[in-house]
Amino acid sequence: MINESTNVVDNICVWDGDTNTWTPPANTLMLTQDDTQALVWQLNADKTDYVLVETLGVGSIGFIWNTTTQVLTTNQPKPTV
Repeated sequence: MINESTNVVDNICVWDGDTNTWTPPANTLMLTQDDTQALVWQLNADKTDYVLVETLGVGSIGFIWNTTTQVLTTNQPKPTV
């Protein structure tokens, strides 16, 4: 559940997509978590630095939605090695 005013994931819910049984809040973009790419920090191959890696299905509350690239980005700061 992405707040379209802030582009931040406000919540995650289980929903079958049927608007006859539930309607998402106004100004909310609903995405399927399993099908959405997200950039998250991962240790690089030589274990010297953390890099953002695009991973499917790991988006979470607080992640930021990029409307241009259609990818979420973690809200966590870059870890240190």
